[in-house]
Amino acid sequence: MDIKIIQSDNKSIAIVQSNDILIKDTQSALNFIATISYETECYRIALNKEAITEDFFKLSTRLAGEILQKFVNYNVKLAIIGDFTCYLSKSLKDFIYESNKGKHIFFVFNKNEAIEKLSM
Repeated sequence: MDIKIIQSDNKSIAIVQSNDILIKDTQSALNFIATISYETECYRIALNKEAITEDFFKLSTRLAGEILQKFVNYNVKLAIIGDFTCYLSKSLKDFIYESNKGKHIFFVFNKNEAIEKLSM
């Protein structure tokens, strides 16, 4: 796991890049939140989508809702960076669209877009 901290509009953002799956269930999500916030003192995190289990993107597992609720509960903003066009599920596309309209969870294409959303 590689963590870089950047400042944007006086806000600290942790950019996390990992080739390993870091978030696979709610407990690993809580561990991730605790680790990043403790090590970086950042409550705005950008994470590459490859670091999240594929089950997250199958809404029937309810994993996405459970995991993202943890981020909201702990007031941690999250931007997931990746290409989501490979997912054909209309419900997932709707979920991504609705999340992007909110203020805590974002699905973005690149790091610059993540920084922009997390700086708001």
